[in-house]
Amino acid sequence: MNEIIGKNCATLDNLSQYYVQNGYFSPVDVLSNSETRTLRDDYESAEKELGSDEEKLGLLRAYPNRLLPSFDALTRNKKLVETARAILGEDILVWSTPLFIKEAESEKIVSWHQDLTYWKLSEFKETTCWFAISDATKKSGCMKFIPASHKTKIVPHNDTYSKNNLLSRGQEIAVEVEEDKAFYAELHAGQASFHHGLLFHGSGCNQTNDRRIGSAIRYISASMKQETGVKPLVTQVSGEDKFKNFKVAPPPEGRLLTEEFERCREDKELKKKLLF
Repeated sequence: MNEIIGKNCATLDNLSQYYVQNGYFSPVDVLSNSETRTLRDDYESAEKELGSDEEKLGLLRAYPNRLLPSFDALTRNKKLVETARAILGEDILVWSTPLFIKEAESEKIVSWHQDLTYWKLSEFKETTCWFAISDATKKSGCMKFIPASHKTKIVPHNDTYSKNNLLSRGQEIAVEVEEDKAFYAELHAGQASFHHGLLFHGSGCNQTNDRRIGSAIRYISASMKQETGVKPLVTQVSGEDKFKNFKVAPPPEGRLLTEEFERCREDKELKKKLLF
């Protein structure tokens, strides 16, 4: 599978076929080591600038593409958008881009779940790009997938609210998961994987001495809408938005801007109503 996916963008048709069959593919080479290091440095510098302001740090982790132009540029990266187009078609929005960070020697995990469980989107035309900002290995808690599990619908989930679970509700699949069939999507920093919103997936704890940092870029078809009728904040990265089902924001005009923090606060409150 890696021979198909690794470096040859001319094989997008093959990637699409593999994705339809298995519900994921990995890896996709996106940025060089130096480019990825620059991206990480920008984020970690922003963390230092915000100091002990937990509210702003939380918004930074949830909305890096609104608060750091470098992360907005990542969502628009040619290789990522071409891959998303092969899955979803021409008209694509970015629904969210949260960072999932496991500190060094951390017990934090992500339980087995399906992405679309609580998002209240009208269709399944979504793909999650997981971009590795630091190396993601089995030891550091990389993503793991159950191949072809996306062919089911949404299965029952339990809300655990576990303190060691990075998910908002600690949501966990309530049916048996065949863990022995898991594919571990190990990635070098600068690589990405893509997975279907119904695919069973999760990740383990970080047993290394470096942070494991990844961005989950949720690409959706512009034809989607929120079942509740509200219009969350999105960005448009391909094609047209003919449906006007979301609030499309322009790229951020600067770094850590006051007006962008306010936009993020408003959207966070709206999404709380969706998720909780």
